[in-house]
Amino acid sequence: MPLDQQQLQHLSHLEILAKQVVEGFITGLHKSPFHGFSVEFAEHRIYNTGEPTRHMDWKLFARTDKLFVKRYEEETNLRCQIVIDDSSSMNFPAVISPLQRGIQGDLNKLVFSVHAAAALTYLLKKQRDAIGLTVFSDKVELYTQAKSNHAHQRMIFAQLEKLLEPADKDAHKKTFATQALHEIAESIHKRSLVIIFSDMMTSSLSLGRGEWGEGGLFSALQHLRHNKHEVILFHVTDKSKELDFEFENRPYNFIDMETGENVKIHPSEIKDTYIKSMAEYKKALMLRCAQYRIDFVEADIKEGFKQVLMPYLIKRSKMQ
Repeated sequence: MPLDQQQLQHLSHLEILAKQVVEGFITGLHKSPFHGFSVEFAEHRIYNTGEPTRHMDWKLFARTDKLFVKRYEEETNLRCQIVIDDSSSMNFPAVISPLQRGIQGDLNKLVFSVHAAAALTYLLKKQRDAIGLTVFSDKVELYTQAKSNHAHQRMIFAQLEKLLEPADKDAHKKTFATQALHEIAESIHKRSLVIIFSDMMTSSLSLGRGEWGEGGLFSALQHLRHNKHEVILFHVTDKSKELDFEFENRPYNFIDMETGENVKIHPSEIKDTYIKSMAEYKKALMLRCAQYRIDFVEADIKEGFKQVLMPYLIKRSKMQ
């Protein structure tokens, strides 16, 4: 659906991209086995036999031959906290101007996460659900309570756009999610959906004690589940490079974006060992998430946003 000039004046650059992503996704649903997740889900709910018909959408009935009732703000029952990892490793691979890049352009992990979060925010906005945003790296950089008013939603888009500003290459911000997630668990007093975007990269890819192990990230995730929150963890990666280690047959200078350390090596010398280690690490992450009943979703930055939007819709339908 084309945007007219009046719409453009009221939407931010990122919100326009989010609208295009969502409308393209919904159009695809019409042609898929998931037709039940139609564009109307954002503004309607299924009519329940016996309830008053005064809010029935007869025009929609004429198009779909299904009975829907218009939803109103007081029917909102979902609170969602979107959590984005803003550590330096999320800036891989480098992009020249992420703020100006379109939907089809090359994305790094942070830009992908921001665009995916914007699309979810747009969906939540249409569904009149409450949205909160947390940004973390080695500390909590931003935390907002979940709200559903328009001013708050505009603020969310503005904060997301700030994340698209050029990164300081010398910042070397490390990943430290534990504090952020414990804060969220303590701050959210009503049952919520917590959506996390992170590459899960640390200076030590280990699930022993430490940030990601016992007493670390997984105790924080367990804290969220203990407080009855639903959690989706999107494991954001450039799969071809970070998991499959697909590099040309020549020497490279590999740089740790969170510490600045570098090593010059030929990829073929370490590829088998690297792939095995990463596969073991990902398997351990998935097992831990399964243990705590956390939805673990692989999100390859080269594979578009359906891999984010569909798991969200499925989770939301189960929470209603």
